[in-house]
Amino acid sequence: MLRLTWVQPEDLIGHELRQAALDGREPSRIAARWRAAGGREAPLRAGASPEPASRYLRTLAEDLLDELADLPSRLADREPTDLARIRASCPSWPAPPPSAAEPTEPRPTPLSAEPTASRPTPPPAAPPVSRYEAAWLGRAVGCLLGKPVEKLSLEGIRLLAAATGNRPLNSYFTAKGVPPELLAAHPWNRRSAPTSLAENIDGMPEDDDLNYPLLDLLLLQRHGRDFTTTDVARLWLDELPAGRTFTAERVAYRNLLLGIEPPHTARHRNPFREWIGALIRADVHGWTNPGDPGAAAEQAHRDATLTHTANGVYAAMFTAAVVAQAAVAAGPQDIHTCLRTGLTVIPPKSRLAEAVRHAVQLALVHEDFDTVVDELHATHADTHHWVHALPNTALIAAALTHADGDFTGSICRAVSGGWDTDSNGATAGSVAALLAGTPAALPDRWTTPLKNRLATSVADFNGTGFDALARLTHDLTHQHTPREAPRP
Repeated sequence: MLRLTWVQPEDLIGHELRQAALDGREPSRIAARWRAAGGREAPLRAGASPEPASRYLRTLAEDLLDELADLPSRLADREPTDLARIRASCPSWPAPPPSAAEPTEPRPTPLSAEPTASRPTPPPAAPPVSRYEAAWLGRAVGCLLGKPVEKLSLEGIRLLAAATGNRPLNSYFTAKGVPPELLAAHPWNRRSAPTSLAENIDGMPEDDDLNYPLLDLLLLQRHGRDFTTTDVARLWLDELPAGRTFTAERVAYRNLLLGIEPPHTARHRNPFREWIGALIRADVHGWTNPGDPGAAAEQAHRDATLTHTANGVYAAMFTAAVVAQAAVAAGPQDIHTCLRTGLTVIPPKSRLAEAVRHAVQLALVHEDFDTVVDELHATHADTHHWVHALPNTALIAAALTHADGDFTGSICRAVSGGWDTDSNGATAGSVAALLAGTPAALPDRWTTPLKNRLATSVADFNGTGFDALARLTHDLTHQHTPREAPRP
């Protein structure tokens, strides 16, 4: 029996009830109706329950999903999805970098002298190809590190690492030396272990955390920086196999096939619209807007609103802005400035902004990162799904802060913190590798097993090297025409 994951109404309803409580609606009456009818909770880790519901329960779930969508939210005003309203709520939205052709304000002169124009301030230099190669490698390494332990509990991750002398985490996971009874209690991710344990790595295996950046390269190639959300949708239908989508992306894909158009694709029976999917699509928007975090955030918004709303969109905008700032940073020590910049493009009273600020503060206060992780789990684990954007974005920010932007420290902290391990490792790796600046700055034990080869089902990219992806990204960046500052 085929149980297609992430789309069954009887499984979506439990997630939507949880999401409604998080985003300021009052779902208790609808939840009581669902339970009284014999409805089940959402699957904890899987995308579908083992057995289909009855026709009655499936129809009821569809009706209740629509009723939940109509409930008013008390957080609507402080957590908008519309870009104009997001910008209006951000008092420190970053200005575009100066263009070499734009004169700056006149230099101060004595009152008796004629004012003279100052020399133009050059825009930030676009990163060299080597920096993009580091970013691609860093994203792949972080993802690969987290793949075997995706979906595992925090306790399981810690025990598996400790069993092989790899705690604190400092290298890829291995099954060699792990007691059988421990593996029985905490089994590796079934799909990833054959390609992602240290003894099995032979190039970078396929993962959605790499598929989406590849799709974004195609998006910019075909439509340029003025792409629309509809352009993203068309590209997915042309190039992204439906079976390679999950959670919010799969629901949005289904909605497209039902004839629903963006941005309604993100809202219709989509309880995953504040999960991590848009965040993992944000890196290319940052890479191709070096030194321009505002433009990066705007691009990420147009991409994200196909599938996400509110905090799901903010996670993508925050990440894109952090990456854009990291692309022109002087080194790992600039990570704190990058994270502060990321916060300038999301509503400061949003749940995501509060979660990131809390995580950064924890990382600054506690010397032991396990203490930081324990505090984050105590704050978020009972209320948020393990793929929700809030806890995962917070963990990424904490890992980068606590490691002071160091590459190995950042990816190992991000993965060892649990939740969506491969996605968190990928984003932390991308940012930290940009800060490192060159592939040579990334330890060989991480990059050599990748063999400069990426597997994917996207377009013609299968087998492509990270050096080739870096050149393509570099070329797309240099085609960028600097945006003008908004006119008053």
